[in-house]
Parts: sequence; C-alpha cells; structure tokens
Amino acid sequence: MILIWRSADHNHGPVDYYLISPTAGDRSPAGLLVEEFVLCDDYTAAGIDGAEWVAEIGAWSASAELSRAIRADTDLRSRVKPVSRQEAVRAFKLLGGGGLPEEAGLRTLFQERRPLPTTAPLNLGNGSSRARRYRILFAGELGETGLANARTALRLEPTGDPRVVGAASASAGGHGFTWELRRIGAGIAWCVDVTARLGSGPITALGALLHHHRQAVREQGLIPVTVERFA
Repeated sequence: MILIWRSADHNHGPVDYYLISPTAGDRSPAGLLVEEFVLCDDYTAAGIDGAEWVAEIGAWSASAELSRAIRADTDLRSRVKPVSRQEAVRAFKLLGGGGLPEEAGLRTLFQERRPLPTTAPLNLGNGSSRARRYRILFAGELGETGLANARTALRLEPTGDPRVVGAASASAGGHGFTWELRRIGAGIAWCVDVTARLGSGPITALGALLHHHRQAVREQGLIPVTVERFA
C-alpha cells in the first residue's frame, strides 16, 4: 500500500483536537493536542501526525508519545476530551497561546509521526475483488447519551445480535456500503466495521464515508485508534 495523503487532504475533513485536563473531571484544560491521521491509498491508517501545546512551557512540542498514551492508558484517557476547532480556539487562548494557527499552519508544527502497523488485506477467496472490509477502531467508553447519538449519526437499526449495537447500509458514488457499530470487550473499546462493494465510480466516496463514520463516533467522546482493512 502506498502512502499518499493525510486525512484532511482531498476534502476529507479537518484535523482533530483534544483538550488535556490536569485531573479527571477537571474542565479547565492544561494542554491541547492536535492530530491528523496519515492514510494509505486504500484509506487505511499508516500513522498519526500531531503537535502538543503545553501551557507550562508556552510552546508546541512533539506529540507521538502522547498520541500513543491517550489510546493505551485508561487513566490518562479520562482526562482527554475530543473537541471541535471552535472549542480548541477558545481553549488555546485561555492557555496563553493567543490565536490558534489555521490548520495549514498547524501542520507545519508536526515534528514526529507516530507510525501505525499496516498489513496487506486478506484474500478471502470469495471471487469478489471489488469487496473490501474495513474496521475503524476506537478507545474509550460510550455512555447512554453518546451511544444514542452514535446510533443517530450512523443511522443504525437493531440487528438482534447482542454484540452489534446496530447496522445500516447506503449507496454513494456508484458503490454499496454496509456498516455496523460493535462493542469490543466490556465496552472499553468500540469499532465500526464497514463493507464496501465497489462499483465503477470514484473511490473517493469510500474515503468520505470512512472519514464521516470516524468523526461521527469521535464526536461522542471516543478516540480513534486506527483504520484497518481485512479484505
């Protein structure tokens, strides 16, 4: 797979912002993390670029270790809140940073990439080379409100499977898509599994759908971990 773009290229959306609080439940931020997924040509994730604003030193620093930690450390994750750019702008001013740079300027601050493992997709031998299976993996827990909002944003319908929150399907750009939201373990992680049956239209519709689903669940407080392809 060839690395060709960041997730915000080709109108796939903005960078992601996270506020870091000094303690769990503290609503006053101590730092700001800015991230952007780096995608391969099949829209799987190859890495995460980012930068961290640390109020104590009043400067931007490399964020690869923080990016890893907020996905692996439950205690740290309890101090992390995904936010919109508008919220990040307000917080950055409170943290003494002044005006938050535009996203093109923020990308110039990315010093260190956190690589993500990539593997070739499996050949399931079903004779359909145009069908692809993806998993968007998230860390964190969804409360009742977040779960209800995720169901709405993803247009999910019940499936009768206790492991699956809901499923949906749609057509876009000449392609057919189905997806489902699943709990992993005891709700400490979640995933959106997407099956894409590609037609003859531009493949950008696939990238747009994967980005939409990643952002829709992130907005409910979960932290995207990676985008994998199984087939």
